[in-house]
Amino acid sequence: MAKYSKEDILRIVKEEDIKFVRLQFTDVLGTLKNVAVTVSQLPKILDEGMMFDGSSIQGFARIEESDMYLKPDLDTFVTLPWRPQHSKVARFICDIYTPAGEPFEGDPRYILKKTIKEAEEMGYQFNVGNECEFFLFQTDENGAPTTITNDEAGYFDLDPLDCGEDVRREICLTLEEMGYEVEASHHEVAEGQHEIDFKYDSALATADNVMTFKLVVKTIAKKYGLHATFMPKPIFGINGSGMHTNMSLFRDGKNAFFDENDSLQLSKTAYSYIAGVLKHVAGITAVTNPLVNSYKRLVPGYEAPCYIAWSASNRSDIIRIPASRGAGTRVELRSPDPSTNPYLCLALCLAAGLDGIKKNLDAPESVDDNMFDMTQKERDDRGIKNLPGSLKEALDVMEKDGLARETLGEHVYNAYVSCKNAEWDSFRMYVSQWEVDEYIYQY
Repeated sequence: MAKYSKEDILRIVKEEDIKFVRLQFTDVLGTLKNVAVTVSQLPKILDEGMMFDGSSIQGFARIEESDMYLKPDLDTFVTLPWRPQHSKVARFICDIYTPAGEPFEGDPRYILKKTIKEAEEMGYQFNVGNECEFFLFQTDENGAPTTITNDEAGYFDLDPLDCGEDVRREICLTLEEMGYEVEASHHEVAEGQHEIDFKYDSALATADNVMTFKLVVKTIAKKYGLHATFMPKPIFGINGSGMHTNMSLFRDGKNAFFDENDSLQLSKTAYSYIAGVLKHVAGITAVTNPLVNSYKRLVPGYEAPCYIAWSASNRSDIIRIPASRGAGTRVELRSPDPSTNPYLCLALCLAAGLDGIKKNLDAPESVDDNMFDMTQKERDDRGIKNLPGSLKEALDVMEKDGLARETLGEHVYNAYVSCKNAEWDSFRMYVSQWEVDEYIYQY
């Protein structure tokens, strides 16, 4: 059921003294974009959408087909609490359409909607909860970010060690004012690292929430003179940031992953979903872990998963089944990081799991030992494969796997691969300080 009608929006805008509206959307690489309009334009935009030039947006249209339309999703309407309380600012998250009135195939939100529709045609509702980690860094005298953390706290520490507590508190209060249900917030393992968890929701709402969450975190951090980053591994030698992704399928109002008669209380649907994700996880890693830097996190010793296996208890596996059962039964994929485009990430996670269900795949034996303590031979003997070790390797595996191309479509797939190959080429040609320090005297 729709949350708002056009008439509701126009009434609220008048009652709340809203003067500006931001029309937000996300590009192929997961960057939030924005067009601001005055409320005088709102009735027309709600009826017809707003035309914009898509040729300048990463992965969108070519010059000869540049005109695109932003059409607001009315249910995403919310005022921005950090903006002035007189002449307020609100926002919509928008879908992108062609001049012919068709959904634009390059819109990441549309790709997730398509995949959700496939699940619905199979009788499933896809629910997701994300755990987003981030770092808070001090800024220099010019306001530019440093890699100096604003605290030396550790996991679950409190003030005075946790100097980010006030920032987290204001982030949580801002999110609640915007309609989020925040379940928990705490200091993470690394210095300057934090996590805020919000309640699970439908997949589309969750992806929208992740994009809004990133904006709120960065905005509030800046208010405190800090820089928030979702870069996966900003500092060598300490833990990186992940975005653990908790997934469940519901059918007829009941959790389709739960079976009280199974030894682990998991259904055949759950096992097949796990099998599908394990089958394709290496092939979607170029999207779930999209940066050159992402692969500095996916190394042994820092709690991030490197090996493709599952367990109901073991946090060294890429898939963990949290202890909750009944309606709370879920599959936690631990490899994604918060630099991913959440729309594409969730579309691919769902497509992988549905492939396992459609093909009635059996999950391999669970691995309940700490895989970081195993030798490579021990892992090989048990058939445990590694995640890709670099962005280039991940792109090669994605091409061979085929699921990403099928799910994303040719337009987004080709645009994404082109951007990421350019990123890899830029990285491999760059001479780093490590190379200078390591070689300049020796050779």
